[in-house]
Amino acid sequence: MPKPDILMTGAYPDWDMEELERDYVVHRLWDAADRQALLNAVGRDIRAIATKGDLGASAELMTALPNLEIVSCYGVGTDAIDLSHARSRGIRVTNTPDVLTDDVADIAIGLLLAAARQIAQGDVFVRAGTWSKRAMPLVTRVSGKKVGLVGMGRIGQAIGQRAAAFGCEIGYFARHKREEVGFAFQPDLLALAAWADFLVVIVPGGEATRNIIDADVLKALGPRGILVNVSRGSTVDEPALIAALEGRMIQAAGLDVFWNEPDIDARFLSLDNVVLHPHHGSGTVETRRAMGKLVRENLAAHFSGAPLPTPVI
Repeated sequence: MPKPDILMTGAYPDWDMEELERDYVVHRLWDAADRQALLNAVGRDIRAIATKGDLGASAELMTALPNLEIVSCYGVGTDAIDLSHARSRGIRVTNTPDVLTDDVADIAIGLLLAAARQIAQGDVFVRAGTWSKRAMPLVTRVSGKKVGLVGMGRIGQAIGQRAAAFGCEIGYFARHKREEVGFAFQPDLLALAAWADFLVVIVPGGEATRNIIDADVLKALGPRGILVNVSRGSTVDEPALIAALEGRMIQAAGLDVFWNEPDIDARFLSLDNVVLHPHHGSGTVETRRAMGKLVRENLAAHFSGAPLPTPVI
């Protein structure tokens, strides 16, 4: 049997590329000098797209592939995939949930600790030799504080469990109350922000959550509040956040995601009250291996006629 042709929108780690190139005819869109010429040449042969959460698959790209059957996403977020177009053509879509939950939850807590305890500033303080001249200023405790979670999916629950281990009181905002979750549900986001010492954002991206963290939410969080975003850059109104950080309307922020990543707003770089992280919440060897394996398992299941392990549609 001939190997199916698949289109990859971006590179995966070498261990995944080796496996994919063994089992499929792989066409590398990101390597093409002329992407449209590549799509014109091989578009009718492509039966699958292997993509990444940030690269997605647009309606325009899928339209160029008339025999496309499945889009397998390396990542949990599918907001960059045109799901409406995929549904209209009967194209299956899969992602990689669960395997990255713990790592993203870990980095959320790490960013919170780094922002509150000023860990990055402490590193600079020692390296610059300032410690021998004066004491580092006092910082903010995390243990025992009020943590507001914006979103209560798998990762939100994992963050809540970790924060609870610090003795924190947990509240959350979501579209619906999760009866199986023991944390306090707050249907009003502004009320949650006003209650919380720390606000952690972990909602899906997309139009429904665009700029859900706006100037009003940041004002409610207040001058002692800390914002952590491990969701998508689109969920936070960045100009409002930068203004809040510059004006000390909130104390600090820890950010793993940005609106225009990787070319982020240069104003972030001069702020001493924000911890910047390069959208690397799932960036461990263990999780990335598991993500790639799940992408391959979804593709293999599709082409063998077996049930998809993690279907989105």
